[in-house]
Amino acid sequence: MKTLDLSENISKQKLLNVLKSEADKVHVIDIMFACSHLKEESKYVQASYRKEYDQIYIESFLLGIKKIREDNNYYPGFVDTRELKKAFKTLKSQETRVKIDYPQHLRFFRIYKLITIYTTFVRDEPVHPVGMPFPGGFKIKYENGTYYCPVKENQKDNPGAVCGICIAEQDKDV
Repeated sequence: MKTLDLSENISKQKLLNVLKSEADKVHVIDIMFACSHLKEESKYVQASYRKEYDQIYIESFLLGIKKIREDNNYYPGFVDTRELKKAFKTLKSQETRVKIDYPQHLRFFRIYKLITIYTTFVRDEPVHPVGMPFPGGFKIKYENGTYYCPVKENQKDNPGAVCGICIAEQDKDV
């Protein structure tokens, strides 16, 4: 992604092509390691929805790289480069923390970064998939052309979360 010139307009198609090139460099062992990491982390998720959480999160993660690699759709329009710069800054900051505190999770983070940029800026979808469960029985929803997240407001300023760049809006029912 270092090949992108953020001072110029970037088409969604160009961004997709860069992401596809990066996704092609992700090895199956990286994906296996990332899924193992997700499974390990899910042990901290409430037992009442852990199985559903695992299924949705791991599946979306496993399929995320595949979706990028095989996405032959045409996406018209341009990326909001100001928002893309903000996203890269957030992800770079997170990556720096991972390198220092959890270097064993860099394989996971590489995939996380690709999927985050892809869903947000190419597909115009939230980072977490629709149906993703959260504490209290809340889930990511899609209603009338808008994505809603039950935790956006609480997490938007969390430097370890991507909520600040996610397109979902705070779910008003929460």
